Amino acid sequence: MQAELAKARELVAKAKRVVALTGAGFSTPSGIPDFRSAAGMWAKLNPVEVASLAAFRRDPERFYSWFRGLLDTILAARPNPAHLALAALEAAGRLGGVITQNIDGLHQRAGSRRVFELHGNLRGATCLECGRQVPAEPLLPALRRGEAPRCRNCGGLLKPDVVLFDELLPQGLFWLAHKALDECDLLIVAGTSLEVAPVCEMPLSVLAHGGHLIIVNREPTYLDSQADAVIHDDVATAIPAIVAA
Repeated sequence: MQAELAKARELVAKAKRVVALTGAGFSTPSGIPDFRSAAGMWAKLNPVEVASLAAFRRDPERFYSWFRGLLDTILAARPNPAHLALAALEAAGRLGGVITQNIDGLHQRAGSRRVFELHGNLRGATCLECGRQVPAEPLLPALRRGEAPRCRNCGGLLKPDVVLFDELLPQGLFWLAHKALDECDLLIVAGTSLEVAPVCEMPLSVLAHGGHLIIVNREPTYLDSQADAVIHDDVATAIPAIVAA
């Protein structure tokens, strides 16, 4: 482990432009459960039956009943040392951006400014009928009463601005994230098992143009053998240790 940490520190020290790719494991030290581990949210629940767009349209009350508990957990969470370390790296002019699969906004709350939220966020909601966009905070009382919020204009369902199963990623944001990858010479992949497409393929673009790769994740990933440094540890411990140097 110490040898891998030393290699990771050296890579960061020599890099001209670093980008980070983060997943659910980046926020588990903040108390937000992940989705795909043995103890994750999908261990006892079929996500397609609850968290797909089709399921949302079919039974929005069931979706919001599940989502309400997750929402309260996220709102109570605070950035952990890994979030703060990446924000410090950006403030030092070394980090070109954070590409995240997380919807919790903890990177921004830690101080990161250039964040590509590929799976959306909880700051707003959009009407599925007329497209009206509204801030999410005024909807919280209705959600806590178990009500599915409706659009004041047309009465259509309001869906939180998160990417559900069977929805495409926002293409403009996806393009910007790939542009950041094209411009970096080091990618730090942290807290993701790299199992969800198309995000799981993003590190390949960095390797294709000769960039370096650091992977920090408790469990192995399919790209461990191609990474320059692999650290199977808690991100809240490993990321600050890498960045501090």
